[in-house]
Amino acid sequence: MIYANDFVNQLIKNCQFFRIKKKTIFEPMQRYFVKLRFKGTNYHGWQIQPNAITVQEVIEKALSTVIGNKTAIVGAGRTDTGVHASFFIFHFDSFNSDIESNKLLPRLNGFLPADISIQSINKVPSGYHARFSAISRTYNYYITTKKNPFRTDFAFFHPGRLDIEIMNKAASLLMEYDDFTSFSRLHTDVKTNICKIYIAEWHKKNEELVFTIKADRFLRNMVRAIAGTLILAGRGKIDRDDFRKIIESKNRGDAGPSAPAHGLFLTEIKYPDEIDNIINL
Repeated sequence: MIYANDFVNQLIKNCQFFRIKKKTIFEPMQRYFVKLRFKGTNYHGWQIQPNAITVQEVIEKALSTVIGNKTAIVGAGRTDTGVHASFFIFHFDSFNSDIESNKLLPRLNGFLPADISIQSINKVPSGYHARFSAISRTYNYYITTKKNPFRTDFAFFHPGRLDIEIMNKAASLLMEYDDFTSFSRLHTDVKTNICKIYIAEWHKKNEELVFTIKADRFLRNMVRAIAGTLILAGRGKIDRDDFRKIIESKNRGDAGPSAPAHGLFLTEIKYPDEIDNIINL
C-alpha cells in the first residue's frame, strides 16, 4: 500500500516543481547527454573548484547563458589539471523537452573558447547518469621520443630509450589485481580503491609510444602514476617482479612519480548499448 505522503515524496524526488498563481505544478525534467572534446592545457581539470578555472565552470556559464537560466551540468568523471579529453560526456536536465540540438549546439560552441568543442547533444532516458551509468573508460598516454614542437602540449618528450617489451610485461600484471592503492592519490574521498582493468598495453606509433588502459573506473591520478612507474621499467630502473611488489604493497610511496599530465587523453567512455547508440549517432 502506498500512502499519500509516500507518493508525494516520491513525486518530489523524481520531478522538479515550480509555483504558478499559488498552485504547485509538477513538471518532469528531460535529461540530455552532451558529447564534447577539450584541450586541458589552460584548465585545472574538469570539476569546479574555488579560485581556479575549470572546464565544467566554463561550460556551465556558457550553457546557462544560451538556455537563459542557470543550468548545472554533471560530468562523466574528473580529470587532472592539464589532462585532455578527445571524448567526454556530461548531462544536464531541462524543463524544455524539445531542445533542438542543431540550434543549441552551434550557439553553445559560439560561447565557448576554442579549446572546448561540443560534438553532440541528445535526449536520453532520465534514469541514465553521465558518471554512474558509464561501464568503462579508456585513456591513452603519449610519449614522444623525438623533440616535436607540434606535440609539446600533447605528448611527454622522453629522449632516452625505453624498452617497450619490458613495459608491456609489467603492464600485463595489472589485469591480475583489483586493488590499486599504490597508484592512487593520497587522502581522496573515494570509498574504495578497487578497479577492474581490462586493457593495459604499450605500442609504438611512428616516433611515439602510446599506452592504452581501459577499466571500469579509475582512481585520482591513477593512470599517470601507472604510466610513470612503467616508464621506470622502460628505463631499466625496475623489473616485472618489482612492479608486482609495488602493486601488492598498496603504498603510493613505493610507485614511481606521476607522468606529466599533458601526455594524457581520455579517449572513450562506454555506456549500455541503449545510450551508446544515442550518443554515437
